[in-house]
Amino acid sequence: MREHIGYKVITAIGPDRVGIADDLAEIVLRNRCNIEESKMAVLGGEFAVIMLISGKPENLHSLSEELKHGENKLSLQIFIKDTREHPPLGGGIPYTLQTISQDTPGIVHAVTSILRRYNANIEDLETETSFAPWSGAPLFHMHARVLVPQGVPVHRLKEELLALEMKQDLHVELKPFFPRQKE
Repeated sequence: MREHIGYKVITAIGPDRVGIADDLAEIVLRNRCNIEESKMAVLGGEFAVIMLISGKPENLHSLSEELKHGENKLSLQIFIKDTREHPPLGGGIPYTLQTISQDTPGIVHAVTSILRRYNANIEDLETETSFAPWSGAPLFHMHARVLVPQGVPVHRLKEELLALEMKQDLHVELKPFFPRQKE
């Protein structure tokens, strides 16, 4: 018989400093929980993290209590929410979508509004800016993993993205995604 496992999503933000990721990982381990998935980044001068944590309900409870009482010590604002394990992919086809262009306002909205019209669910989306090697012009990069419902004419979705590519002078690439299998 499989023991009952629960899940929590933990988000935290605070001034960046060396060791924050380790502090959080140590607290999760000390409470006999597991980091299933996480995203961590420094945005401006702030460290931000979102983690999916699994564990026995009593361990998740003690983890939550320690994090709530440790916010000041960690210099983080922490939010904890009950959730469930992500269901396996179904009812759609996974794709990756990447864009690169000069950094101009409205790119994320332009792309996500097209995805919305096709009921494509964004599973993961990351953006960043960098500088072009020779000119130093600011470049905008977007990488997303989307789930396109079965029956959606993907060629039409690609046509709309191509029209956006021409209109806003971006490079857009949509291709099938083959997820890694969990062991």
